[in-house]
Amino acid sequence: MARPNANPVISELRARIQHLDGMAARPKNVLPFGVCEIDETLPGGGLAYGAIHEFAGGGAGAVNGAAAALFAAGIAARTRGSVVWCLARADLFAPALAQTGLHPDRVIYVEAIREDYVLEACEEALRFGGLGAVVAETARLPMVASRRLQLAAEASGALGLIIRRWRRPAEAGEFGRPTAAVSRWRICVLPSEPLPVPGIGRTRWHVELIRIKAGESAEFILEACDGQGRLRISSDAADGSHQTRRSVHSR
Repeated sequence: MARPNANPVISELRARIQHLDGMAARPKNVLPFGVCEIDETLPGGGLAYGAIHEFAGGGAGAVNGAAAALFAAGIAARTRGSVVWCLARADLFAPALAQTGLHPDRVIYVEAIREDYVLEACEEALRFGGLGAVVAETARLPMVASRRLQLAAEASGALGLIIRRWRRPAEAGEFGRPTAAVSRWRICVLPSEPLPVPGIGRTRWHVELIRIKAGESAEFILEACDGQGRLRISSDAADGSHQTRRSVHSR
């Protein structure tokens, strides 16, 4: 006896449930840094799409905070398509982003009147899909809000970059609380690379990968983003004068 065809209504409902639960099969795409030392540390060889990633400066200083924003901007610059940048303070210096390769004609700025609305705008942009990246600046990232952002990124396959910005030193402690982000990074500014002649060398960063899902923590001494968002291991680290340290991240 021939087996009856499956009910199309039931099949459609199953597909919707899989989508809502995040079970629908999606390609596991990543965005490589193009730096072997970093990509070998990251599961899949790069920064995962369909996920949110956190970035913060070391401590509450504005200089390190700016470095974290430029680090995230360099990542966004290496994606394809428009980038939505959500913020509550109109102090973002667009020419600095352009120096990392993220040109103004690619960026859609969403300025909210409250920080809570920044996270709402970020979630909507992540669910929209079809963007190169979605960036959000926020001091606080509660677990519930981060989980909503992570689910939105998983549903669309988008790349979410969350920059933690502190208005006061007490807020820096918020970075120690758990979130649903797949990776968490901390960036500190180092003295510029020395030159054989008088002048200022390329900016250097101490970049810590302090958490990565299904991977190991690590730290790197890097030369800051060039005009195409690319990083490079500092010559001091490359010749062994400053060793990169790694430790297993316990989950």
